[in-house]
Amino acid sequence: MKSKQAERAEETKKQIVESAGRLFSEQGYDSVTIRAIAKDAGCSHTTIYLYFKDKEALLHQLSMPPLQELHQQFLSLSNLHTLSSEDKLKQISLTYIHFCLKNRNLYDIFFNTKSTRVDEEDPKLEINRLRIELFEIMKAIIRECLAISNEEQLLAFARIYYYNLNGILSTYSYQHEPLAVLMERLTPTFELAIEILLLGFTEKLNGGMDNES
Repeated sequence: MKSKQAERAEETKKQIVESAGRLFSEQGYDSVTIRAIAKDAGCSHTTIYLYFKDKEALLHQLSMPPLQELHQQFLSLSNLHTLSSEDKLKQISLTYIHFCLKNRNLYDIFFNTKSTRVDEEDPKLEINRLRIELFEIMKAIIRECLAISNEEQLLAFARIYYYNLNGILSTYSYQHEPLAVLMERLTPTFELAIEILLLGFTEKLNGGMDNES
């Protein structure tokens, strides 16, 4: 059984993380100070340093658990032998869209704050290593769909695919429609977008776009 002191410490830590998330989403990560987080959390800034080395540590505490859960979902879907490669890509895409819309106030923090290039070989931050792993799973499924071996072209296609997903998110992030209703209404359109994108990639690989007059 936890002591009262341990329970209070956990509650304080939880409140600090919640305040950080709220302020990061409202003002942007770079604009928020440790003192502002402390004020919102109802503690002193020195209290925050008892639990977190710096603001970067707070970013990790806030972002890593949900991203790790998403990573596990991606791995499970990518290993499903009962799905075709195209269906895997659709399911991973819908999972990503659902995750981001569910966390619409924070998904930009989760994926973009302190981010590096997706082809960074040895990112310093653990959160960037996880972000790249998520992207690599998407890229691997695109490779399966297209049977593509050219790494440079695969990376370009994966980036275009990712731009497409984030275009969807930018369109629907501010909808007040309940998430379940939104996903039910638009899933056929999201799936169609993936189909059309893959058709375009296939046409490009076959040289069709280069041969048009």
